[in-house]
Amino acid sequence: MRTAPVQGKHLVAVFAMSCLALVWGGSFAAMKFTLNSTLSVGAMLTLRFVLGALSLALFARAFRIPFPRQAVRDGTILGLWITFVFWLQADGLRLTTTSKSGFITGLYVLFTPVVSLLFRERLKRSHALGALVAAVGLYLLVHEPGARFGGWNRGDVETLICAVGCGFHIVLTAHYSRRSSGWVLATIQVAVVAVLSAIITAFLPAPFGFQGILKPLSEPGVWIALAYQGFLATALAFWCMSTFQAYLGATEAAIIFSMEPVYTALLAMSGWIPGVHERLSGLQLAGGGVLFGAMLLAELGPRWLKSRAGEEENIG
Repeated sequence: MRTAPVQGKHLVAVFAMSCLALVWGGSFAAMKFTLNSTLSVGAMLTLRFVLGALSLALFARAFRIPFPRQAVRDGTILGLWITFVFWLQADGLRLTTTSKSGFITGLYVLFTPVVSLLFRERLKRSHALGALVAAVGLYLLVHEPGARFGGWNRGDVETLICAVGCGFHIVLTAHYSRRSSGWVLATIQVAVVAVLSAIITAFLPAPFGFQGILKPLSEPGVWIALAYQGFLATALAFWCMSTFQAYLGATEAAIIFSMEPVYTALLAMSGWIPGVHERLSGLQLAGGGVLFGAMLLAELGPRWLKSRAGEEENIG
């Protein structure tokens, strides 16, 4: 049974992760806007993670955060893994729609509990059921009836592989955050992505490298999108994830993150972001409602069952 302080930290973690899902939901539209400006995938990721790494490093220095060897090693492993994930996601987004990218990425809700079993973590029935319900909702959101291959393309396939990688990253983060500082994990892994992205992009030919980078960067809107990605969706988000996931199970965190594609779709449909205005069918909107129900099932299901058991015991 959780003590009161641990329960309080758990509620704070749920709230922080829910806000993180909202921020990451907005990052898809920000990335799509940046890519539409002709900035390459590599240049976008390099700038995004350089901004994130610099801000995290400044805060870590200001608070005099120590960087023990174990935490640096853990952060490096996470950085190598998340580099693979973000490159697949960004290149997939270049070839598919914003809403679809968010929805397919959200399939990590289904992959995370499977991955967590490989790490011998206990799987709660409510979390497993919530993941299955979320998978149904994501199917309704992604599937396009009558379209060839269900509407899937190369970008969707890349994003699907990215979703599998996200499942591993969530489980690894849950494991490492229990023994290493969230500041160190966030700073190191973001810095690793920045360095690797810069190296990879430097060797890529046009239009995938740094060629022609000055033209899109002359637009203020591009810098606003990059600032959102670098400071909120990277620095703040990775710190929150590395710090608060220690109080959540990997599957529980994944189900909370399942709201990310819903936020992505709402923003893409709103037309608030220039050049990003998409439409969703009634079936896809219903899928969003199913996702929300899955999150409630995972969070409130155990409490509801416990209260029901208590009531039946009192009646008996």
